[in-house]
Amino acid sequence: MDNLWIAALDPEDRRRIEPHLHEKPFAQGQLLYDAGEAVDEVWFPLNGVVSLMTLLPEDKMVETAAIGREGLVGVTCGPLNARASSRAIAQIEGSAACCPSDVFSDALAKSESMRTALSKFTESLFAQIQQTAACNAQHKLDERLARWLLTLHDRAGSDRFDLTQSDIAGMLGVRRATVSEVGSELEGRHLIRRGRGWVEVLDRKALESASCGCYGVMRGVMKDLGVPRPTAAH
Repeated sequence: MDNLWIAALDPEDRRRIEPHLHEKPFAQGQLLYDAGEAVDEVWFPLNGVVSLMTLLPEDKMVETAAIGREGLVGVTCGPLNARASSRAIAQIEGSAACCPSDVFSDALAKSESMRTALSKFTESLFAQIQQTAACNAQHKLDERLARWLLTLHDRAGSDRFDLTQSDIAGMLGVRRATVSEVGSELEGRHLIRRGRGWVEVLDRKALESASCGCYGVMRGVMKDLGVPRPTAAH
């Protein structure tokens, strides 16, 4: 499976980085880098999902963006060779093609088209972060959960993915008991099915109807910017 961001580059731009790529697997829950760390590699997910987490007081954190094979992780946390402003954690296991940051920086310096592609993705990522913040502040948890599951479903490559109630609670910044209650509601409407440590999307179209409008806004921004959009498996 290819990374869509790399695949959309001009052939000459791909040749600048592809000889330097090496594949790395990542396990669910794996820390790719932490806030405040220097990021020495750019990760281009081939499958799986990486969450960007904003840290809060009392060792709490909340997800502000999810990245799959449509994008890249590492550069988007800030300027190249800067320290990360967020924590990157593998939400769903997978693998990534990794490139040394200095190699990627050199490629960007030599290619205006690559800089444009990165700017478009970064703009779409910032839009996702802003929309997620507004969603978390204004919308009901059942709508937020539906929106979050759709975001994962787009990137997971499968209708079923490994997630515990604790995982979901941590991503949404709510109590585990609350996630259990709202998850039961969606399950009762036959939108999803849950087991011990997994969730399956049963009715994609109905789940979109149950979500708030934030999901559609995020997809629309990617379309308007011409950023590759991940497509859910059916």
